[in-house]
Amino acid sequence: MEQLPIFLEVKNRPCLVVGGGRVALRKLNHLLASGASAQVIAPEVIDEIQTLADASKITLSLRAFVDEDLDQASLVIAATDNRTLNRTIAGQAKARKLLVNVADQPEDCNFLMPAIIDRSPVVVAVSTGSASPVLARMIRARLESLVPAGYGRLAELCARYRDRVKARFNDQRDRRRFWDRVLQGGVAERVFSGHLEEADQTMERELAIGITDSGKGEVYLVGAGPGDPDLLTFRALRLLQQADVVVYDRLVAKPILAMVRRDARHIYVGKERNHHAMRQEEINALLASLAKEGHRVLRLKGGDPFIFGRGGEEIDTLAAEGIPFQVVPGITAASGCACYGGIPLTHRDYAQSVTFVTGHLKDGSIDLNWPQLAQPHQTLVFYMGLVGLPVIVAKLMEHGVPRDMPIALVQQGTTHMQKVYVGTLTDILAKVEQDPPEPPTLVIVGQVVKLRDKLAWFSANPDPERGATTPILPGD
Repeated sequence: MEQLPIFLEVKNRPCLVVGGGRVALRKLNHLLASGASAQVIAPEVIDEIQTLADASKITLSLRAFVDEDLDQASLVIAATDNRTLNRTIAGQAKARKLLVNVADQPEDCNFLMPAIIDRSPVVVAVSTGSASPVLARMIRARLESLVPAGYGRLAELCARYRDRVKARFNDQRDRRRFWDRVLQGGVAERVFSGHLEEADQTMERELAIGITDSGKGEVYLVGAGPGDPDLLTFRALRLLQQADVVVYDRLVAKPILAMVRRDARHIYVGKERNHHAMRQEEINALLASLAKEGHRVLRLKGGDPFIFGRGGEEIDTLAAEGIPFQVVPGITAASGCACYGGIPLTHRDYAQSVTFVTGHLKDGSIDLNWPQLAQPHQTLVFYMGLVGLPVIVAKLMEHGVPRDMPIALVQQGTTHMQKVYVGTLTDILAKVEQDPPEPPTLVIVGQVVKLRDKLAWFSANPDPERGATTPILPGD
């Protein structure tokens, strides 16, 4: 370790920035975010710096730097476009035993400004010791996904309860066990989701319970999205790593299951046509039973739990049983498959509304409001519509939808198995018969399908060497 990482208190302390360009502005913003009393000296400055001065957020002197400018400074940043001047400023600052940073001249610095992840009061700093600022920014970008914005709020909660926890538990090991449970359990999740009042209520219960297990777990209903693991939310990814038991559906992609905590128990409850591993009522009861045993239960569903995912039925049971639960939305198949297939669900010239309907057959029929679905200027998305496709096509034409209405089928959308079938109501059945798609397949009906050739540029697995100018039609 060539540098000692420290965090410096600069609140209300005089800090000097010499320079008036973009680099100076970037450094200046860090100082202001830390509460510094900042002065800028430069013959001319960009508009953003002038705006800060006009708002009295900084002191601005439109002139050249002179030695006496260092007299009151406790920290100095040299950010002019003159390397010789920057070096002179750095030498004079060091002679006065001041902290000095010189933009893009690490050899002249006695401290470096890292790439920062600000979740105040939680702050993460990344430095490569000036070897590669670009690499530091790349690492910061990756860490951003692992440190949600809610960590700052969580730290504030910890500060509020710190003294009470210390008084509640005399033994340091007990305090550590308590904080481990709080920071990885229901309190933290409620903070992350913005339910701060509920977080305080849960914290009060945890304090009353102490280090003894409450005997009751919690259920997380999490949308796994349409298949591509990159479409998971940060919150979903975090819960995958915390669950004791995972109850998952048939449509949850294997790469997503691979992200689950390694020692978690897996329970498959998937449903296929004419074959259910477990009836819905049994799934509802299973979730409640596992939570009552004290487990953190991850109910993992393809797409979104509340869009044809029967999540509402499951939380009805949990609420009736007094089981704590949280719902984490996922990208529903309609949005994910349409996007990856290059089909906008709405468009000012073609569709002003979109309707999600289930195409699941029951007793050989699909009981839907066909006159409403036949209205113009809308997009129809049929979930589970592959088996009932002949009925869907016939009913739409029977109720007045033009025979040349575009229709698209997206097979296993957003995955490497994606394939898109495009046709019209009159010819799509023949195309499907020639090359039968594999479930799950989403059906999209509407004029927006015409736009696919123009907009289907995105690939689920883009090749960075190919460049962004070459159209890529996924699954074709």
